[in-house]
Parts: sequence; C-alpha cells; structure tokens
Amino acid sequence: MEIIYVYTRKRSEFGRPCSFSDRPAKVSVDIPPDPSMASNFILRNPVDSYVQHGSDMSEHEVNTVRVEVESRGVNHVEGGWPKDINPQEVEQTIRFRKKVEKDENYVNTITHLGTLMEHCVKQNNAINIYEEYFGEEMAEVEDEPPSAKTINVISKLTSFFDVLLSKRDPNVTKRTATHLSWHPDTSKKLAVAYSSLEFQQNMKDMNFDSYIWDLENPNKPELVLKPSSPLVILEYNPKDSHVLVGGCYNGQMAYWDTRKGGLPVEVSTVEVSHRDPVYGAIWLQSKTGTECFSASTDGQVLWWDIRKLSEPTETLVLDITRKGLLENALGAVTLEFEPTMPTKFMVGTEQGIVIACNRKAKTPPEKITSTYSGHHGPVYALARNPFYPKIFLTVGDWTARIWSEETKESPIMWTKYHLSYLTDGCWSTMRPAVFFTTRSDGTLDVWDFLFKQNDPSLSLKVCDEPLSSLRLQDNGCVVGCGSKLGTVTLLEISSGLCTLQRNEKTLATAMFERETKREKILEARHRELRLKERARSEGQELEVEEKPVESPHEVLDRVRREFFEVIEAELQRRAQAETQCLRGKVPGTGQTDSHSRDSLPWGWGHGSASAFQIKDCEGEEAAVQGEESQLPKDKEEEEEDAA
Repeated sequence: MEIIYVYTRKRSEFGRPCSFSDRPAKVSVDIPPDPSMASNFILRNPVDSYVQHGSDMSEHEVNTVRVEVESRGVNHVEGGWPKDINPQEVEQTIRFRKKVEKDENYVNTITHLGTLMEHCVKQNNAINIYEEYFGEEMAEVEDEPPSAKTINVISKLTSFFDVLLSKRDPNVTKRTATHLSWHPDTSKKLAVAYSSLEFQQNMKDMNFDSYIWDLENPNKPELVLKPSSPLVILEYNPKDSHVLVGGCYNGQMAYWDTRKGGLPVEVSTVEVSHRDPVYGAIWLQSKTGTECFSASTDGQVLWWDIRKLSEPTETLVLDITRKGLLENALGAVTLEFEPTMPTKFMVGTEQGIVIACNRKAKTPPEKITSTYSGHHGPVYALARNPFYPKIFLTVGDWTARIWSEETKESPIMWTKYHLSYLTDGCWSTMRPAVFFTTRSDGTLDVWDFLFKQNDPSLSLKVCDEPLSSLRLQDNGCVVGCGSKLGTVTLLEISSGLCTLQRNEKTLATAMFERETKREKILEARHRELRLKERARSEGQELEVEEKPVESPHEVLDRVRREFFEVIEAELQRRAQAETQCLRGKVPGTGQTDSHSRDSLPWGWGHGSASAFQIKDCEGEEAAVQGEESQLPKDKEEEEEDAA
C-alpha cells in the first residue's frame, strides 16, 4: 500500500477542540488568464441542472414466521399411590399412610423439613412481607376525560375459515355473538356463544360451533365447542372454571368439561327441555357447584343439576295471573340472579314486564312476588347493582331504566330515548353509579349518573353493524362487545370510569334514596287520585240505578209537560221584551220616559232615541205578533199527536 500523506501529531494533542478565529481574506492562488485558450471556448445556451443532495433511501420487507402457541395443561390428581391401592377407598389410603409414617426415611425427611418450615414461620411472624400499609387510602384519580381504546378484536368466525382444517368454510352466513362469558379465574379467556337468531335463517349446512378464545392468541380459538344445536347462551361455572353450561337454540341444555374436549359431557333430552331457544342460564350458589337454572321464551324457568340432565329438578311457569297456565305464560328473554339473595331471582320478558320471583315460596302462585312494567318491547338486559342489590337496571326499546324494589309502578331514573334500539347493558363492578349500554347502530355508551344524567359520559362507535352482547370483566376495566356479524371487540376503559372516587358510595346512596322517595310520593298521589275517580264513577252508577224505571205513558206525559213549560217561558220572555220596548216610546216627541230610562236592557242614554233603535223595536213587535198567531196551531197539533 502506497502512503501519500503522513500526518504527525503528539499524542497529547489528540482530541483537542477546534479553535476558530476571525482573520482577513488572503489570496492563496492567483492564476492569470491564458489568451491562447480562447479559441477552444465553445459558446452554449444556458443549461439548468439539478443535483439531489438527499441521501438515497431503500425499502425492505421481511416476512417473519409467526410463532405458533399451543396451550397445554396438566391435571394434577392425588398421586404417588401404588397400583394396588385405590385412592378413592378411604380405608386403603389410611392403612397405607400408617405404613409410610412408620418408615425411618419418612421420619428423617419430615424432621429436616420441619426445621426449615419453623424458620420461615418465625421469619413471617417477625415481618409480613405481604402486608399492605396503605390499603385504606384511595387511589388518586387523574382528572382526564372519559375514554376507551380497543385492545383486541376477535373476528374470525366459522363463516370465514374452518379452524380445524385451516381452510375456507363453505358456510357464508354470518352468525351473531349472542353471549360472552369471562373466565372466572384469569380473565384472559373468553367464551363466546355464536348463533343466528334471525327467524327461518338457519341454513342446513350452517356450523353450530362456539369457541373459547385465549386473548393472548386471538388468531385461533383455544377450544371448539360442538353442540347439537347452536348455542344462544354460554356461562362459566364460577366454582369450577373447567365446566361450562350452555343453552341451545332448540331448547336443550348441555354442559362441557374443557378437560374432556369440545364435545358436551351430557345433554338434556328434547322431551323435558325448553320448547324455544334458551335465552338465560345462570349458575346457582350451591354446595356441590353443579346446580343452575334456565329460562326461555316458552314461558318456563327450569332448574337443573348437571350431574343428571335427564330431567329438571324444578319448574316454574311465568303466568302473572298466578293460574299456572302455560298458554298464559310470558316469554323470558333474560335472567338475573344475585348470590347474596339465593332464593330470589328476576326474569325479563318479551312483553316488557320484569317478574320478581322467590324460589322458596310454598305454592307456585306465591313464587311470583311482583311485576314491573316499564318497556314497550322485550327486556334485553336485567342486572342488579353490585353495591345496592335493591336497585336494578333494565334495558329495552330505546331506553335504559333504573328501578327500586320498593317502587313497582315506575322507575326511579331513566335515560333519554335514543334513535336506535338498545340491545344490552350491565353495571360497572367498580363504581356504583356507572353502567354500560349497547345500541343497534354499533355504539357503546358509558353512563355516569353522578356526573350527568341527560347524556352518556362516553359514546364510542365500536363497529358499523349492530352490537348484540356486552360483558364486563370483574376488574371493571375491560369490556367485551359482541356484534351481529360475530365480531368481538375488547375495549379498555379509562381509569376515571373504573376507579372508585372519594365519597362516591355516599353520594350514590343519597341519589338512589332521594329518587326512590320521590317516586313513592308520586305513586301515593296517583293512587289517591285513582281512588277518588273510582269513588266518583261508582257514585254515578248508584244514582243511575236508584232512578225508578218509567213506563212509556209516563215518559210521554213528562215530555209533553216539559215541552209546554218551554213554550210558556218563551212567551213570557217575549211579552216582557215587548212591554219594555213600548215603555221606551213617548208619542209625538220621540223622547224616552224619564222614569223608564234606566231600566232599558240596551243601556240607552239620555236624549232622543235614534230612528234605527225605534225601527228595531217595531220589527221585534211584528215578529212577536206573528209567532203568537202561530203558537195555538202548534199547540193543537201537539195535542192531536199525543192523543
């Protein structure tokens, strides 16, 4: 390699900063012109040239390989038993334990572990590392406007692709996400029931599958549930997260155990099931954790034990006339059950009536305790307030209404009438005065009645198709919305809408009590007015009944007498008018009499009467004389007709 320039500098001078200074211009090179080169100069037209000084850019794309994630679990059962011992037999296990406890190795191991355990217990008694020192203090709520952001969209249905064979499904009919259910433990899984609720739209080749989605892997469902009929409702068991119960479109009930695959463990028979789609299914708080109840538009509420789905354990007919007739029953659209009130439940019907029931009543008619009428159409959502169980929310037609159990004739609060139907709703699990509603135009509304009651605090356009279902996580921060085309959108609510604020419970209690008291006063006033109106109408009916019944001759005599009384009164009136008119004239002068001047009915003043007034009197006299000449003839004709 040839070295052209060599720069030499002391090591101490490396890295020294540059020092700039001002100095006058200095000529470095002066090249004089060469006249001999003028002959080589070629004159050209001006040429514009452009130079791009920007750096060259290039775009590259890399298609990375997606990581395939598969969920696997281990079902741990009490193990370590020899093959000849059955863990289910108590006597065998006790005998084997006594044998092991006498082993010297077992005693040494327990002694060694006991020393370590004692040290940990003493250490924990000295200082609790899990102690919450500031648990009572409220979290500082940022003063930010209400908002929500989409965190996940699950939109791959069986109408788009076959999740098992990874190919296009021939079925092109979109199915509705009719119900959502969050996993009770992790809230990272979501069970979605898919069904087409359009009348006579179920095609022969339509897929019946519903799915359990893992939110960390939303491209593929974690488990495919395969019912015998499309699922309208699907609910996790709060005591056992592996068990789900579902209500089918044909009225059957089924339950799944995710440890046993996607096929149902047991399905109720058609003969003992509902006759219409099952729109409501809720798990009961029982010792076994296997009891649930369901409701359908056939007008029945059935109680089940999933260990024996061959027949329901109990039946209730929703006949508000309390006759127990199925033909008079109201179709159920939604169910509500509060674990703190294990014997009470509520049913929302197609007719807009909410029925409050008590399961432990002695007779079937007594099980229907009261009704609430407030909607012009089906009650699509019914939920008790998690902080105040006596306050419940109903969603139907164009409004959402808040009720109190103490006022049965009207709600205590309600929203405005929207331009589109409301399809679902639920309370916030963190704030007592906040609730959510979905609309048929694809909008999610978040209402905060402590903040304002005329308009929602937040309205968010989730999608273009109608929203059909709504479910809130237990932490109150994530809400899932299902649409008519099967898209499930997960939204994260801002902290201001899911954080309990200072004195909020006190303010909400005062608001609900105030509105309940106001409705009670109005109900008492309306009841008083109705009683007065009823008493008035009953009094009129009694008067009509007390009047004696007249014979035809008596009626004829009474009518004739009344007729002649009217004629006599008219004659007297005209005679008085004629007399007053004659008294007002003075012959020859046209002056009014001074004594009768103040008694004239027309209020004439002093002085001469006008020609127009005298002419009117003369015309009236002629009319009176003509009518008097006609009266005897009329009287004779009436007497002849009466005879």
